[in-house]
Amino acid sequence: MRAVNLKAKRQGWVALGAMTALAALLFALAFGWPGGNFWLKISATALILTIVSLFLRPPVPGGLAFRWSDVLWGLVSAAVLWLIFWLGKMLSVQLFPPLADQVGAIYAKGQGVSPWVIALLLFFIIGPCEELFWRRYMQAGLMERLGPLKGWLAATGIYTLVHLPSLNFMLMGAAAVAGAFWGLLYWRMGRIPPVIISHALWTTAAFVLLPIP
Repeated sequence: MRAVNLKAKRQGWVALGAMTALAALLFALAFGWPGGNFWLKISATALILTIVSLFLRPPVPGGLAFRWSDVLWGLVSAAVLWLIFWLGKMLSVQLFPPLADQVGAIYAKGQGVSPWVIALLLFFIIGPCEELFWRRYMQAGLMERLGPLKGWLAATGIYTLVHLPSLNFMLMGAAAVAGAFWGLLYWRMGRIPPVIISHALWTTAAFVLLPIP
């Protein structure tokens, strides 16, 4: 395993701060604005953040190239994360029964939308784009400025806090766990492709194919 390759264009605090503010604004609109379809709003949010981040931090040659080993890492890590969430849900609902309603509220966002449409958005847009922005841009930039450990923690914290407008404690907890997990995977592997596969597979399974029981 290797440290994250930080040879891409170095980001200053102003750029990182501006992108954090933009992410907070877009997530607030996605979760707080009642108009429009939630899945389209969150897809647009992910696309906008990714496009801007790729402009600010262009990929290094071969930085986005996939390998067959990335598929294996993505499958295994997605399965491990699914089991972590299954165990976490069982424990949290047993200890705090009212949280069961918040779990249901997460899945209720899919009402009125074809599960296959949600699956396609999660697998091809939301999952990949979130990793390209949150890990490849935000976490890498913060690791440059703060060091690997503090950068990973800061990126995980920001990823968690932008979910605050959802007013859903379980969703924020899920963001914290998933963000820390994928951030650690990115930190240790030094490449974004396996993390993209992991995120795309996990979200598609957890929200559509194999919802956490």
